[in-house]
Amino acid sequence: MAIRILIADDHSVVRRGLQMFLSLDPELEVVAEAEDGVEAVALAHQHRPDIVLMDLLMPEMDGVTATAIIRRELPDTEVIALTSIFEDEKVIGAIRAGAIGYLLKDTKAPELCRAIHAAAAGQVQLAPQATARLLREVRTPESPEPLTERETEVLRLLAQGLSNKEIAQYLVIGERTAKTHVSNVLAKLNVSSRTQAALHAIRIGLVPVPT
Repeated sequence: MAIRILIADDHSVVRRGLQMFLSLDPELEVVAEAEDGVEAVALAHQHRPDIVLMDLLMPEMDGVTATAIIRRELPDTEVIALTSIFEDEKVIGAIRAGAIGYLLKDTKAPELCRAIHAAAAGQVQLAPQATARLLREVRTPESPEPLTERETEVLRLLAQGLSNKEIAQYLVIGERTAKTHVSNVLAKLNVSSRTQAALHAIRIGLVPVPT
């Protein structure tokens, strides 16, 4: 089954370029395009995509706000933030709002497709040059609910970049059970994305800082 994608960007030439890149991968399907955050939220509810490629600077409603709404109301939809410059503070806001990752707009087509496949599988990919900045800026709750031993192991594997399927194989459990464990971890940590959970795992020393 194809990974269903919603493209949200206020520039038609960017949407057209993304559509062209993504059409090269038969396992990806663009189901809708939005030109602002309000339309992105509405179309996400209508189409229930697996992935939203979210521009951060858009009229009506910016990408950070739209990301927060989509992640809150459609938790099975992952959001990848798109930005022109990594230093943009909105990237930090997007991760805090629940985006699973972020890409620069000059990302090459093969890398973009790989990132979408990874996000759809629930893989967290933290760029080493970005991790230190994210650790400073993205905070997890001061007193998260304690995790069980199994949930702690799931958090460790998640932070190492494993997908739900890979976590299931490693722990010899069903993929649906792995997904349930991940959902419980996010709920107990009171975070809205696997990326935030991974940052928490790095911060508490469960996994090393990427190098």
